[in-house]
Amino acid sequence: MIDHLKFFYLSVWILIITMLSGCMSPIALNRAVLAYDDAVTDTISQQLLINIVRAYHSQPIHFTGVSNIAATFTFNAAAGATPALGGLAGTTLMPVFGGSLSESPTISIVPIEGEDFTKRLLTPFAQNKLTLLLRQRYDVDLLLRMMAQEVRLLQQHSQYAIYRNTPSDTDNFKIFRRIVLHLSAIQDANALHVEPLPMIHNWIIPANAVTAEGFHSLQKEYDVQYDAEKKTYTLSKHTPGPILITNYDPSTLSKQERKELPQIVEDWDVNDIAFDIRAGYYGGDWPMRGIFRLRSFHSILGFLGKALGQAPGYYVDKDPRTPPILNNENPDLTMALRASNTLPVDADISVRWNNRYYMVDTQSRYARWNREAFQLLFLLFQMTVTDIPRVGVPSITIAK
Repeated sequence: MIDHLKFFYLSVWILIITMLSGCMSPIALNRAVLAYDDAVTDTISQQLLINIVRAYHSQPIHFTGVSNIAATFTFNAAAGATPALGGLAGTTLMPVFGGSLSESPTISIVPIEGEDFTKRLLTPFAQNKLTLLLRQRYDVDLLLRMMAQEVRLLQQHSQYAIYRNTPSDTDNFKIFRRIVLHLSAIQDANALHVEPLPMIHNWIIPANAVTAEGFHSLQKEYDVQYDAEKKTYTLSKHTPGPILITNYDPSTLSKQERKELPQIVEDWDVNDIAFDIRAGYYGGDWPMRGIFRLRSFHSILGFLGKALGQAPGYYVDKDPRTPPILNNENPDLTMALRASNTLPVDADISVRWNNRYYMVDTQSRYARWNREAFQLLFLLFQMTVTDIPRVGVPSITIAK
């Protein structure tokens, strides 16, 4: 009877240990995944910050990526029983437990370099990337202050006045800031429209050059009109054109006005984004038309780095014709940074360079703005970097 009781207790304890080890596995996995995710995110954030500092000190910019993380978890559990030290020998059992958890991560680190990445780093952003961020409800003021290097305002006789986003060029910089503040005020009122212009392309071909079979094929892709007098076919195709920022809905314009819209973006470049603010709509007290020329990611890092001392920003008030700005958010700097001789305890993230610590300023009244600016910089980096190769390239592998 006693032997059966011993066996019963031992079986129960083994079952409990097995169940506990089964519960430990997913818990450990969840914690490990989150820990690795935090580590990789912090690494990218620190690299972005250190490269801003490098740009400030006129040092080369360089990035390194984590190409692969492979972690092996080993769970061991054991259970047994032994006679108690006191009481009736052989009749009382004491459980004995044993267990272990081991982790063996392997992390591969690859330098992000080469001609392809360098071209991406130096090529100005395409307008569709700015549009994508605008549709995520990013403040147009923040986007253009970080991404645009200049605004070209249309004057008389199709001439452009150029205003650069460079704080050292005081007069031009103030006009640039006031233009983007004006667009921000329109956005705050949900009156800013960002849509691709509908473009119509026309081709004229002789009627005798089209067979019956070819005619049916053309009708599937084009609008076809026949000119009996000239004996020609006119082929028309609607395609999405360049992006246009407006304070009106282009679909509400007259047919003639819609036909004139493409003239705004004549000879447009994929790295430019046009805008058309008209009288008679919200924000129309200051009508204007022009284009923003976008920066490269390399230029953005240099621009942010100059704010550390060479060309800090300053306050620029809105134009009197500009409507009220929501929450009065108009910080002096696109993204404020701080430097300290001691390790900061209040910073979200910091890096050390030449015995000084640098961090994003998250303690001022514009802490939320600065955090959103750094998040935007993180997204722009992800839009710039190529897929990190996992095989066939030199890498550093760290095995723990």
